[in-house]
Amino acid sequence: MADKGDKQLLSAVQAALAAEHAAVYGYGVVGGRISESRRSEARTAYDSHRARRDDLRRTVRDLDGEPEPSAGAYALPFPVPDSAAAARLAADIEDRVAGVYSDLVRACEGARRRGAADALREAAVRAVRWRGGSVAFPGLAERSAAPQASVTPQA
Repeated sequence: MADKGDKQLLSAVQAALAAEHAAVYGYGVVGGRISESRRSEARTAYDSHRARRDDLRRTVRDLDGEPEPSAGAYALPFPVPDSAAAARLAADIEDRVAGVYSDLVRACEGARRRGAADALREAAVRAVRWRGGSVAFPGLAERSAAPQASVTPQA
């Protein structure tokens, strides 16, 4: 492939991998706090992020890189004591993932670009469902409006 050795592409894929690691962790918290009526939605999102994470690990290897490991623990952007906070966390996770995939869309072409665009769209749709509203340009507006509130690795 034309982009096989591209450092910018590898960096964007590694960033998407890191976001997926954080999303998997975050959805573990969401699943433990979300109401029973939304638990299936959280499980579906968790499974989707795990599958994307695994695919990104393979992509990093295909690009001759070493996949970044997940952190042992992640700091949450705010306390998550109940179902309402869990839904806000899920929306924040999806906003972060959408932003990272927008970078990946810009960094690649062909089938990889299509896959990144699909991941961006899926994250944007999930964010709307969790939040109950949408933004004009998912993955872009959230990044310029405020600092990223997301699940971040703990030192």
